[in-house]
Amino acid sequence: MKILVVEDEKGLAESITDYLSREGFVCEVANTFWQADEKISLYQYDCTIVDLTLPDGNGFDIIQTLKKIAAATGIIIISARNTLEDKLKGLEIGSDDYMTKPFHLSELNARVKSLIRRRNFGGNNDMTWKDIRVNLPARKVFIKDNETTLSKKEYDLLLYFLSNIDVALTKESIAEHLWGDNMDSADSLDMVYSHIKNLRRKIVEKGGKDYIQSIYGIGYKFTAP
Repeated sequence: MKILVVEDEKGLAESITDYLSREGFVCEVANTFWQADEKISLYQYDCTIVDLTLPDGNGFDIIQTLKKIAAATGIIIISARNTLEDKLKGLEIGSDDYMTKPFHLSELNARVKSLIRRRNFGGNNDMTWKDIRVNLPARKVFIKDNETTLSKKEYDLLLYFLSNIDVALTKESIAEHLWGDNMDSADSLDMVYSHIKNLRRKIVEKGGKDYIQSIYGIGYKFTAP
């Protein structure tokens, strides 16, 4: 799951991304309005955490842009502004949650997980498709009720596939989802192939079918054979 943190306080942004990265999220940071505006126009995120007060713009405008381009991201506002007017405005223009600074990182993490689970997986702790079941809080994967052990990248790849059933995904989009801003350090697209090969093998070894279809010249599709 991929998170964008829009926060001009670099220390706070680093604390948030460090904490959420340890929780298994791929995190990117935008310290200015224009950095955020560029990122949301180029990439997709599962959740966007937005500070309202930025040195070169307003967080409300970021939210309105996300809604204008119909981004599927969940939105959590973090702000030192604690007025009812700001909270109501944030919810009215499309944010999902509002947290007043200072806050505990553990609470932010819980709200991010709840929001993603609600938006992407219908609020369920378990995600099931065919003979695959994923327990999201525990990050456990079962194939025909047999648990299989996945690496972090393999787990993230499986969730990305399960969130895009029957969708042709390019190798570039998969790499960008798995590594975010560090995509260029991922040994080109060879690592994508390696993770897909390992995920396919582990599913089949536990009695599942080969759901990963290669599409020549494009990438891959997760679909029923």
